[in-house]
Amino acid sequence: MTEHATPIDLQKLAEAASQAMWSKDKATHALGMSIVSIAPGQSTLRMPVRSDMVNGHGICHGGLIFTLADSAFAYACNSHNLNTVASACHIDFLSPAREGDVLEATAIERSASGRTGVYDVTIQIQGGNTVALFRGKSYRIKGEVVAGFEAHH
Repeated sequence: MTEHATPIDLQKLAEAASQAMWSKDKATHALGMSIVSIAPGQSTLRMPVRSDMVNGHGICHGGLIFTLADSAFAYACNSHNLNTVASACHIDFLSPAREGDVLEATAIERSASGRTGVYDVTIQIQGGNTVALFRGKSYRIKGEVVAGFEAHH
């Protein structure tokens, strides 16, 4: 990426990286997730809570809430078109989600320096309560999400 990239160039780069990831992301597709928005260092993903996502307490399984948050984290991390993976994640569950709720996870880059980054993800019931708070730490590995795609394209 060039040092003189404009905000429009960076947005195009984020969109291209997310489209490339989305085309191969079988896990998010299987869970019915959709991308609401992508921007450099940010993403919002949505997931409806289906009947097969409810646990023995009649609420959305925490692992699936974590997966939604992790996916939003991944799209935010990789929005700079540099291959990035999770090195650590933590989640705090605040309130339950139920069948029929639509969850939205919004990831925001808090820090990116060298190969590491920190991202916060807020998971909410669409139009309602915050369900969980997630913090992910990222690590950049070799390569680009979209090989050879520069910000000036």
